[in-house]
Amino acid sequence: MKSVQRQLSSDKAGKWLFIVDNANDKDLLFDKLDQYFPASNNGITLLTTRSHEVALSFAGRDIFELQKMTREEGIAFLTKIVRKDSLYDQNSTRQLLKELNFLPLAIVQAAYYICRNGGTTTRYLQLMNQTEKDRMRLASREFHDSTRYRRMANAVATTWLISYNQIQGSDPSAADLLEFISYLEPKAIPRSILPALDSEEEMDFSIGTLCSYGFLTKRDSEDMFDIHSLVQLSTRIWITDARKAQRIVATLTQHMDKCFPSDEHTNRGTWRMYLPHALEILRREESQDVSERYSLLFKVGKCVLADGRTKEAVSLFGEMCAWNESQYDEEHASRLASQHVLAGAYRSNGQIKQAVELLEHVVAVRERTLDEEHPDRLASQHELARAYKSNGQIKQAVELLEHVVAVRERTLDKEHPDRLTSQHILAGVYRSNGQIKQAVKLLKHVVAVRKRTRDKEHPDRLASQHELARAYKSNRQIKQAVELLEHVVAVRERTLDEEHPDRLASEHELAGAYKSNGEIKRAVELLEHVVAVEERTLAEEHPDRLASQHVLAGAYKSNGQIEQAVELLEHVTAVRERTMDEEHPSRLASQHTLAQAYKSNGQIMQAVELFEHVVAVQERTLGKEHPSRLASQYELAGAYKSNGQIKQAVELLEHVVAVRERMMDEEHPDRLLSQRALQDVKMSIEGATMENIVSTSPPTL
Repeated sequence: MKSVQRQLSSDKAGKWLFIVDNANDKDLLFDKLDQYFPASNNGITLLTTRSHEVALSFAGRDIFELQKMTREEGIAFLTKIVRKDSLYDQNSTRQLLKELNFLPLAIVQAAYYICRNGGTTTRYLQLMNQTEKDRMRLASREFHDSTRYRRMANAVATTWLISYNQIQGSDPSAADLLEFISYLEPKAIPRSILPALDSEEEMDFSIGTLCSYGFLTKRDSEDMFDIHSLVQLSTRIWITDARKAQRIVATLTQHMDKCFPSDEHTNRGTWRMYLPHALEILRREESQDVSERYSLLFKVGKCVLADGRTKEAVSLFGEMCAWNESQYDEEHASRLASQHVLAGAYRSNGQIKQAVELLEHVVAVRERTLDEEHPDRLASQHELARAYKSNGQIKQAVELLEHVVAVRERTLDKEHPDRLTSQHILAGVYRSNGQIKQAVKLLKHVVAVRKRTRDKEHPDRLASQHELARAYKSNRQIKQAVELLEHVVAVRERTLDEEHPDRLASEHELAGAYKSNGEIKRAVELLEHVVAVEERTLAEEHPDRLASQHVLAGAYKSNGQIEQAVELLEHVTAVRERTMDEEHPSRLASQHTLAQAYKSNGQIMQAVELFEHVVAVQERTLGKEHPSRLASQYELAGAYKSNGQIKQAVELLEHVVAVRERMMDEEHPDRLLSQRALQDVKMSIEGATMENIVSTSPPTL
């Protein structure tokens, strides 16, 4: 080496290029080898390395970074080795190159594998997307490459092991970080999710080490990083070979359980950053026996539910609940708490019967074991009442919530969130039960308190404004309803995803208010958007999807699109008749609206038959003064009139008018409407009588 150095350093050597390839070991390079490097104005020493630190120490600013291949270069490189018929199709080839991050070594490895097995890019891609074991085997397959040094490992996973070992020797903290990161989602890794080191400086240095080897890449934000999935996979191969996977995943699960935030809305930005990484950990089989996994399931489930991802929440809470049931007896607080939250997820996901059944069990146990004023007992009674309401068991819901509210008003401050929430829900049940004035009064109180104690974007404040607007609408205060709902929708569209149930619910209600306000086209446009999103994201039988289709059909009817209204309502009614009890309010509501559409479409007999069924059920299940019962009787009377059954129409309208005059203000629109309808029917009878008299009178002389 010394003789080579002397020769190249002398003027006699002429022009020369001295290449030091694969110079990744900083200690070997600068402690032993660099003393033999020639120095002369006649030559250039070119060093290739994976380490940015080595490059910087050796060349300063004279660094040339090799960028990854473009898509066109990757395809050209692949086709030099693989037959064109093995590429199968352009889409699979492009996707494969993307999965391989356009890394030349990974492309060569894939190409040789395809050639050896007579496969295609599509098949290789399928294998990569099978199990992790398949991916590991592919990344570890050795192959012969005459363009590389002899006795050098060619498999992607083995090649990176050299760099990993160097990192482990020079910066153990960086190696530990890499092991941690290898089990996270590879994209958008926040610095705040990483386990703390002894100091911030050590963290900076270790992250810098991983970035210098190209294992980590910084995003525009200094606090967010990406790691390529092949680097992750290779790291997990080394970890598995060293039999450290179980320990590392256990440590990672415990750390994530500590740092994962609550579902408080102010934490939404943080939990959305952390969610993909927490879910990735929860997918690992190695975390199954880690107790912290199940508290993490609870935290993640709550945040997923808050983001409207109800199916995922049911799955997460279901696993947590099953584990608690296997660990604890029937009366254990943790077991009951997990059943409580699972039931809430069931209700949000439209699995109402399962929610009622599970909550009735929880309430029964808690009423047997806890004092009347215990928060957990009240919470489960509150949640059961909500499930009763969703299941159409309105009277049970009112009775249970009035008890909860009474206890909480006796034991909690006026501004306590639990007290306000139970008042909010009770007001909603009052509205469903036809107790509109009580609902408006109670909700005005809740909204006033929450305006004073919550910021404008807080979900609780928006929820109570939403519910008050619904009560205004039921009380015919349409302008107030529209104004309040436009505010709620504006805030939710600014803060929630397009598919979030709360955003869709407020858009749904605003469309209904537009319809009541005579703004039919705006209602149709908004409802078509809501229905399109829900048909893309919710099951056919989901209550929210059916409710939006129902309201859209009503808007179609008001807009003169009668055939579309009938078609959509027949679908909604068929699904509800298949999935709901005969007395369920939602089933009766869709039958009621379908009967209206039949009447508008000239299908009078079908309208009469369906209205008679609805009225019969409601007369059996609702009080005489219930608005829904009176509305159906009013509509049936109109159908009787259109069908020539005048006596039945008069008799039914006289009953409706008598009840509404007893319970409504003189100027209430429903009271005036029924009085006018009765007057019109009586006038038509008088007109028909006069016509009959004229036609039967003998001619005068």
